[in-house]
Amino acid sequence: MTICVVYWSGTGNTRAMAEAVAEGARSAGAAVELSEVGSASVESVLAADGVALGCPSMGAEILEEEEMEPFVRRLEASGLKGKPLLLFGSYDWGDGQWMRDWAERMRKAGAALVNDGFIVNLTPSASDAAALAEAGRSLAASVSGK
Repeated sequence: MTICVVYWSGTGNTRAMAEAVAEGARSAGAAVELSEVGSASVESVLAADGVALGCPSMGAEILEEEEMEPFVRRLEASGLKGKPLLLFGSYDWGDGQWMRDWAERMRKAGAALVNDGFIVNLTPSASDAAALAEAGRSLAASVSGK
């Protein structure tokens, strides 16, 4: 089973979150492809058994507009047809609206969300990293049927 973890990170917070998710999925026996969105491909995401996407809140609670937003639009256009998907990201202000909006978009694109979006205020703590690793294990379990 393959899990594709794709993220955008400006300060390193979302990258740390992506690494924790990847570590959890690996510990559950998944082969993990961890990529910054600029080097990821829609084809790899669609070929994977499960996907985790990470992006911080930007501006007025939106996805990063230069790389992540266009990538997400391409995924939406491709249709995610029941693909297990975990969403995560960090924020500095607001109340998480960007994540709620993103989750709704992915549901409409056909993804099978395994969470409502895991958000962390600024830098992930050790307990956040542990919870993210557990989310990665849950994603792997959703793919393997365990």
